Amino acid sequence: MELRYDKHIFICVNERLPGGKPSCGEKKGLELVAAFKKEIAARNLPIRVRAQKAGCLDVCFNGPSVAVYPDGIFYGNVQLSDVVEIVNTHIVGGLLVERLIVQYDSTKP
Repeated sequence: MELRYDKHIFICVNERLPGGKPSCGEKKGLELVAAFKKEIAARNLPIRVRAQKAGCLDVCFNGPSVAVYPDGIFYGNVQLSDVVEIVNTHIVGGLLVERLIVQYDSTKP
């Protein structure tokens, strides 16, 4: 089966009521979506890439968060200034942006 996209970038835009867990939408989620779409559209990429908004990616304390599939990589604390680096390094270059990867604690559910 051929995939429609070679890389699919999901950017959390979830928003919660104040007082609970943090949410990425409050931390510029929609601005990140626009920045990724603009960067992808401005380039003649050799692969098919889609960036889109997503609901909660369940890494709320690491937001704003971005997931790249089919790689299954989650980036946290992503800022507008990181968009070009993610596209250049990960999407085009195939290397991970190590400093942004969300680290999981396997002892927690």
